[in-house]
Parts: sequence; C-alpha cells; structure tokens
Amino acid sequence: MRYNFAFEGCGPVLAGAGNGKVAFASLIRHTTQEPQRPAPLFLDFKDVEVATASFLRESVFALKLYLRAVRSNFYPVATNPNETVYDELIMVANALGDAIVSCILGSDDDVSDVGLIGQLEPKQQQTFELVNELKIADASCLMRLYGAAEQTKATTAWNNRLASLAAKGLILEFSRGRAKYYQPLLEEGA
Repeated sequence: MRYNFAFEGCGPVLAGAGNGKVAFASLIRHTTQEPQRPAPLFLDFKDVEVATASFLRESVFALKLYLRAVRSNFYPVATNPNETVYDELIMVANALGDAIVSCILGSDDDVSDVGLIGQLEPKQQQTFELVNELKIADASCLMRLYGAAEQTKATTAWNNRLASLAAKGLILEFSRGRAKYYQPLLEEGA
C-alpha cells in the first residue's frame, strides 16, 4: 500500500505537530484493512518539498509505534524522501533513538536504494544486515552461522535481537507454529 502525503490533503509542505497528528489520524483510517501477511506501507514523500521534524514525529514515527503496538501487518517505510525530508527524518530518528527503513519506489513499484534512516545499536545493526543478506533467518540459523564468531552460547541473544528489530518495524516477523522466522522488510528490485 502506498500513502502519498502530497495527494492525501497534506500538500508539498508538511509542518507542525498539529498537522502531523491530523496526518496520523488519516494514516490510521487508511490502514484499517489489514493485509493477510506482513507487508510494507510505503509513506511516499515524492511530491513533498519540506517536512518538519515535529510533523514527522507526530505522523510517521507515531504511526510506526502505533502499528507495532497493535501488531499490525503493516510496516511503514519512508519512501522517496528528498534530501531535506531525509535530513529531518534522520533528526527525528536520532532524537527518538529509533530507525525506519527507507527506499526509492518507482511509479512501477520497483524498489531501489533500500536503506535505514537512524541508528541501531551495533549488535542490532549487525543482525539487521545479516537478515537482509540471508533473506530469511531465525535465531537457530544465526546461532549456527555466527554464534562462534559472536561468542554466544545460546540462541537467546539472537532471539532478543530479532524480536527487537521486528518490534521496531525494521524486519518482518512470521510464525510457523511456535517458531518464528524473519525476513527483510524490503528487497531491491522487488
């Protein structure tokens, strides 16, 4: 699903906490029809010239927090931000100690330039990169492949890292019975 801020009544300038809250309410209305499986929610900034930190905090990051709290199958992605919007997203992410996946989304829905806006703790960053490299992973797999190098003795550390990344909405979480496995939120060219 794609939500274009400029076309959803927000216009090319997204400013102010109050307007961010209005956009948040609009985003909630647009996400009432849940997808069957976890899927990206592309928050498209294509036609946005400026977005202030207060607007982004009250819309994008509030939505991300809300969707994870209700265990939605939607995972927000900051899409097509220009340099100005990107800088504001970084400022908010760093202030909140959070991160959000970003990409360029073409008119034909091709995904490119997948990245992460914000910072993760080093172990979380490493786990994020491993999931994106492997394309599918669980704690046992990561323990088997990287446990010795990480000097971990059990899967608990990997479970915690994976669960934390999923809780932040940075990787997709799937259940297979009691077992959980994880996949990248986005893949290049998808």
